[in-house]
Amino acid sequence: MADQVKPIELHYWPTPNGWKISIMLEELGVPYEVHYVNIGAGEQFRPEFLAIAPNNRMPAIVDPEGPGGAPISVFESGAILQYLGRKFGRFYPADERQRVAVDEWLFWQVGGLGPMAGQAHHFRNYAPEKIPYGIDRYTNEVHRLYGVMNKRLAENAFLGGADYSIADMACVGWVKPYKNQGQEITDFPHLQRWFEMLNERPAVQRGLAVGAERRSDLSQDKAAQAVLFGQRARD
Repeated sequence: MADQVKPIELHYWPTPNGWKISIMLEELGVPYEVHYVNIGAGEQFRPEFLAIAPNNRMPAIVDPEGPGGAPISVFESGAILQYLGRKFGRFYPADERQRVAVDEWLFWQVGGLGPMAGQAHHFRNYAPEKIPYGIDRYTNEVHRLYGVMNKRLAENAFLGGADYSIADMACVGWVKPYKNQGQEITDFPHLQRWFEMLNERPAVQRGLAVGAERRSDLSQDKAAQAVLFGQRARD
């Protein structure tokens, strides 16, 4: 395992995508410092943040002790998890077959669970008018995705197989707000077992707690919604 002397910079806001990286860093036990990016206030558009995260989305990291000892910045939560897993040799198996299994579920989350759960949350809680088609479409799709996880976890302790991995870290924060997605976790007993087991891990608890005091209910914050949901391409 690589020794980390200088802290990793975590550019972060307490959301399901941000939690992926705070959980990973807590699990690794390496030094890191949090740079909060208040997405409701538009801080993701600051030039200094765009220099490391050109898609104006957090999280991002800067590792001052990157490859060859030179600093490196990484954006996109899945890429960050893979980078940290490779660097520290933990939670991301070296065996190719096992790694493929972890990657499958990591990309499943990045391309499926996250976007669909986010849309369900949006149409159920933030849309200025209730659109039944949108609510039903995304709520039902999240229900299907939870069922996919439930089936996988009926046969495996963790999403990637027998061992806890970055795939689990990627998904747990997206299951956490299941009620806002219109789901009942008790409908998915194997998923519920996994979810409760992960929430008992001290590092998961610490990762979820990072910046928790900064979270607020944005459902009535029209200014923050205009920033989050009214974005256009910017120079």
